[in-house]
Amino acid sequence: MGRKLLRFFGMAAWGGDELLIAFIACGSSAFALYYWVHPALALLPLVPLAIVVQFFRDPERKGSDDPSLLLSPADGTVSDIVELDETAFLGARAVRIGIFLSPFNVHVNRAPCSGRVEYVKFAAGEFLPAYNPEAPTRNESCSMGLVAPNGLRLIVKQITGVLARRIVCESRSGEQLERGARYGMIKFGSRTELYVPVDAVDSVLVKVGDKVRGGVTELCRTKPVPAATPLGAEKMAEAQVLLNQLANAEVRN
Repeated sequence: MGRKLLRFFGMAAWGGDELLIAFIACGSSAFALYYWVHPALALLPLVPLAIVVQFFRDPERKGSDDPSLLLSPADGTVSDIVELDETAFLGARAVRIGIFLSPFNVHVNRAPCSGRVEYVKFAAGEFLPAYNPEAPTRNESCSMGLVAPNGLRLIVKQITGVLARRIVCESRSGEQLERGARYGMIKFGSRTELYVPVDAVDSVLVKVGDKVRGGVTELCRTKPVPAATPLGAEKMAEAQVLLNQLANAEVRN
């Protein structure tokens, strides 16, 4: 199915193949049941079809425009909030907010803030249940590193589960993402994580067990990133004197 058509009907742009297969399979089953078994049984295939359709739904979302607030990258339930070392992209101690997505959640992933993609890494792995404490390190995953306009660096990580065996991440290094923009999805149950440097976090706005919505729920507030302090006139003059002294020394030599 075409992506524009899918979006017109409020469906995820990456669900065309699965939706087409579901419609064909369920339609064929309904036809067979109606003519060869009993007309009433033709309604049964509507149940799995409804499950597939609701999984690939992709509603429009609009969250806060406050750049100090990081929005949830996924729908689901906050499963853990921990501090750990993130060395792959942040190179610092980070706060990790884990979100568990059940098969009944919207599975489209969104950018938590505006920024430039500077890091995308796919890691092969296992398919442990997404709620397993070891899933973040052992399961197949895809990490995307963003740099916000103010210089803040963060990571959004997509992780597979038992049912979720395919990660879609269309963002590429150098691409610019807008706040709340769709950039991929994880198909059929999964986990999404947000990593933010500890020094950049002013406050975490959610707790374990909270329900969140991608592109809407505010996960944490960040501190202002210090701007570079320009040299004052006195310092500039001192620097110029030093440069002149070095130049004179070279001339004498």
